Amino acid sequence: MINKFRYMVALLTLVLLHPSLAFSETLRPYVLAWEGTGQVEEKTEEVRNALSGQGFEIVGDYVPYSGAHILVVTNGDLKANASQSEFGAYGAVQRVAVSQSGSNLQVSFTNPVYMANVYRMKNDLSAVDQQLRSALGDKASFGSEKGLSAKELRKYHYMFGMPYFDDPITLASHGSFKAAVDAVEKGLSAGKGGTKKIYRVDVPGKEEAVFGVATNHDEGIMGIIDGAPLKHTAYLPYELVVSGGKVYMLHGRFRIALSFPDLTMGTFTKIMSAPGNLEDALKAASK
Repeated sequence: MINKFRYMVALLTLVLLHPSLAFSETLRPYVLAWEGTGQVEEKTEEVRNALSGQGFEIVGDYVPYSGAHILVVTNGDLKANASQSEFGAYGAVQRVAVSQSGSNLQVSFTNPVYMANVYRMKNDLSAVDQQLRSALGDKASFGSEKGLSAKELRKYHYMFGMPYFDDPITLASHGSFKAAVDAVEKGLSAGKGGTKKIYRVDVPGKEEAVFGVATNHDEGIMGIIDGAPLKHTAYLPYELVVSGGKVYMLHGRFRIALSFPDLTMGTFTKIMSAPGNLEDALKAASK
C-alpha cells in the first residue's frame, strides 16, 4: 500500500513539473491571447511593448498582407534549448500575430510546448509558454479540435506516407557554416526565388542558424487554408536552417500540416503545388 502511494505521489510530481506529459492533456498549435476591437498597428505596438517587458527580443517584423502583422521573438531560454536539441534552431523563436478577423482583432502566438514537442526538443518550453501568456493573455488554445498529445507530436506526420520532422529537404551544400550562411544572406538580400529575409537567429555554441523567410506564395496559401474564425497567422513566416555547411527546410507537407493539423485532404489538395513552390523559392535563396 505504501509503495502504491509513493508511486502515485511520484507520478503526480512528474506531471506537475512537466505538464506536457500528462496523459489526458492535448496540445494545440496556437494560443489565443486576446480578442477585441481596434486597429492592427496600434495593437501591434501594444504587443511589442508587452513582449519587451517580459524580456523577449523581437528579431522579426512581418506584414504578409492587409489585416495581419507578425512579430518573431526569442530569448535566452529559447536559444539555450535550441543549443541542446538536434536541429533545435527550428524552436529558437516563437511567432506572435495580430490578426483582423471580420470586425474582431486577435492576438495569438505559437504554442511553445506544442512546438517543442513537434520539433523533438530537449525541454518542453513550458516556462516560455508562461512568459508569453503573462505578457499577452491566455483565452484559449486553438488550431486543432481534438489536439495532440506530446507523444503524438514527437512522431507527428499528417498521414501515412507523409514526411516526419526528421525527413527535411536539403536545399544546398556549402564548404562551411560561414559559406552557407553567407550564401543565404546574399540570396535573401537579392530576393532570389521571390524571398525576403524576416529574421536570423544564431544558436549559441553550435554552427546552426535559423532564418525566417517571406515568400511570394504566403498570401496565396493562407487565402486557401486560413479560413477559420480564429486566424492561424502565426504560421508565417517559413523558415530555413543552416547547420554546418548545409541548408535545410522542413518539408511543406510536414510544416503546413503541423500548423494546420485538422486540414482536410480536400483543402490540402487545393494547395498541392505549395510544397514544391516553397522548396523552389527557398532553394533559390540558398545557392
